[in-house]
Amino acid sequence: MLQPFSAARRLEQVRYDIRGPLHARAGELEAEGHHITRLHIGNPALFGFEAPAHLRAAISARLPEAEAYCHQQGLAVAREAVAKVQADRGVIGAHPDQVYIGNGVSELIDLSLRAMIEPGDEVLVPAPDYPLWSAAVLLNGGRPVYYPCPPERDGLPDPEQLEALIGPRTRALVLINPNNPTGAVYPKELLQRLVQLAERFGLVIFSDEIYEGLTFDDAVFHPVAPLVRDTLCVTLSGLSKVHRACGYRAGWLAISGLLRPAREFLNGLNLLAALRLCSNVPAQWAVVAALQGPDTHTELVREGGRLQQSRAAVLEAVSSSSYLQCAPPQGAIYAFPGVDPLRYPEFDDQRFAMQLLEDKHILVVPGSSFNVPYRNHFRITLLPDAQVMHRALADIDSVLQQQLAPAKADAAA
Repeated sequence: MLQPFSAARRLEQVRYDIRGPLHARAGELEAEGHHITRLHIGNPALFGFEAPAHLRAAISARLPEAEAYCHQQGLAVAREAVAKVQADRGVIGAHPDQVYIGNGVSELIDLSLRAMIEPGDEVLVPAPDYPLWSAAVLLNGGRPVYYPCPPERDGLPDPEQLEALIGPRTRALVLINPNNPTGAVYPKELLQRLVQLAERFGLVIFSDEIYEGLTFDDAVFHPVAPLVRDTLCVTLSGLSKVHRACGYRAGWLAISGLLRPAREFLNGLNLLAALRLCSNVPAQWAVVAALQGPDTHTELVREGGRLQQSRAAVLEAVSSSSYLQCAPPQGAIYAFPGVDPLRYPEFDDQRFAMQLLEDKHILVVPGSSFNVPYRNHFRITLLPDAQVMHRALADIDSVLQQQLAPAKADAAA
């Protein structure tokens, strides 16, 4: 007879609240017949976005050629397409042999960290972070060390503050640019300083650039790989966001910089890729189409575009709110609003998110889910249209008023 047993201890510190208890409660409410406004996840198809037609056509046309395993690193044509993008950006030595295609960026994050980290190694991770990065470090025996990217600096890190966190066990520096959840876009000068730090201390750079084509106003995305000379750089991107094809599970990893000192790591990565045989073959044909086909995303973020209008709706609501504040997102598909902790010190993001879900049937992600010490923020996606965003933000403000008006009255007294 099977006796009760516990989950593996390595899971004890791992969290992924985007699909956590709040998400489970939302499912229960939906089963009861309630409509849930899901502002918690960056899943374009849930909000009426479709993958570009030329991606679908590419998969359909190549299905007869997609029924066998391919090379563990991916289809040659897909890797060539990624390498060409890198070369066009000025990455020295960009080559298909240094490209891996994976079942989304998520799988590649795990594989690459597993090939590198020894128990007790440290990885510098931004706070707030996309929690998969923290989880992958922990699950592979490492320790995430968080460098602050606070709202007061518009979500950007301080290189001097980051340098102070580097120790003898620090192995890597993670960049998320454009950032999830804050929407920060890193200026080139800041990236250059961070690269210099990594090169001076011998840190591998992992650059998560999944939102690379989605920037607002005059923000400019700068890939980090062309700036790297004297260390190893691992760039990650994919189809999920820019090309609105999350379900295809197609991402890529491109390695550049100093390869010779990393030979054993590269051999290990290749071994791990072989152990999972290969990634989803049909979707790899969409990688070629996406990188060589027409631009279908810029229209979404320029003036009058759907994402730009949704962002404007959020910023307008924040501006008119007595409670909310938010650094305008410069990129990606999220905003990270919060309340003033000095005016409302008792605000709790988890309690607020649950009340919002129960009372208004709106699902958001508490800011503390992104591995920050403060509890006065929450993340929302910009994917719903502007009309939905206006209604949702009005409901959010009403719940905030319900929670915070007593505190405001007490402060006035």
